[in-house]
Amino acid sequence: MKYQFKELAKLYQDELLLNVIPFWETYSIDKKYGGYFTCLDSFGKVYDTDKFIWLQARQVWTFAMLYNRYEKRSNWLEIAEHGAAFLRQHGMDSDGNWYFTLTREGKPLIQPYNIFSDCFAAMAFSQLALANGSKTDRQISLKTYDNILKRSNNPKGKYNKHISRWRPLISLALPMILANLTVEMDWFIDQNLVSKKIQECIDDLFGKFLDKGKNLLHENVSPDGQLIDCFDGRLINPGHGIEAMAFMLDIAERQNDQILIRRAIDVILATLAHSWDQDHGGIFYFMDTKGFPTQQLEWDQKLWWVHLETLVALSLAYRLSDNQKCLDWYQRVHDYTWAHFPDKNGNEWFGYLNRQGQVLLDLKGGKWKGCFHLPRALFTCMRQFEQLTMAKNGKKKD
Repeated sequence: MKYQFKELAKLYQDELLLNVIPFWETYSIDKKYGGYFTCLDSFGKVYDTDKFIWLQARQVWTFAMLYNRYEKRSNWLEIAEHGAAFLRQHGMDSDGNWYFTLTREGKPLIQPYNIFSDCFAAMAFSQLALANGSKTDRQISLKTYDNILKRSNNPKGKYNKHISRWRPLISLALPMILANLTVEMDWFIDQNLVSKKIQECIDDLFGKFLDKGKNLLHENVSPDGQLIDCFDGRLINPGHGIEAMAFMLDIAERQNDQILIRRAIDVILATLAHSWDQDHGGIFYFMDTKGFPTQQLEWDQKLWWVHLETLVALSLAYRLSDNQKCLDWYQRVHDYTWAHFPDKNGNEWFGYLNRQGQVLLDLKGGKWKGCFHLPRALFTCMRQFEQLTMAKNGKKKD
């Protein structure tokens, strides 16, 4: 490693507290109507005022999480409460399902077709309830979680445009997020339910979505785990696969499951070997398992969240395993990520690069990029390297 673990912890801490969080504190708060602006240009100027529920919820979670896990700063809790108040008032339909998009004022624009709005709302109100002790917020989280479980066999319900009779497919995204969400909420939901849902997610990820020959996770498979030879069936999203394995590592550490740690690391390393761009560096956004052209025209872009979640996964994997391959890959991904995504002028990070690593869109936030992946990854990596530093000092090694 060219960096000491202590230096890396400080690097992540400074970036989080001196650059990224101040950006969102300064530019994203809608003081007139509530909630947050997420469509922010390179300098923080608002270029669109629509509000996307999953990004609103993610920002509530981020500031509540920092309040709970880093430092009880009153302004962080106030910012989380600010977004939550907007969500409580405008975010749900009469059945408790969360819309996808609202106007700035809170009028619904897009129906609650996307279960991930619900997932991040449940996560946000769980974290906020942990911070403020609100029974109302805890109840919102629990009711939303129950709705997610009821919808999990048909997430989009009446909004599903696919005719599933002839080619039924299930998506990796749901068990991946549900695993993380269940862990997030385990402080107040029934522990038997926690154990059951986590095991179901583990079984789905490794039993249905994993191509055991290649050790790669498919984005879509048949309900019984069969690989389907079509665009969707051959699709691999390396970032999703690696992020899912980071969630598995978190669960494995909680359960002291060394076998699960090794299985998750094997998938991470196989995914990186498969998806690393040997010509220009970085991790591809989408790939076809057979090497055919993808239907996603943005397949060769390099995205911020893919690389950040990979840094999280690799730092956690190394701490849990002391596997040198994880540290070697961490160094490679770290060098690429820190060389290309941060804005040298400050003001948060860029999110979208072309294959060559040049900035493709200079926005700092939009419909898909908000206050979540970057601060979460900076905080998580900071914690990993703090723990590695303590372990190193404890062993009295140089």
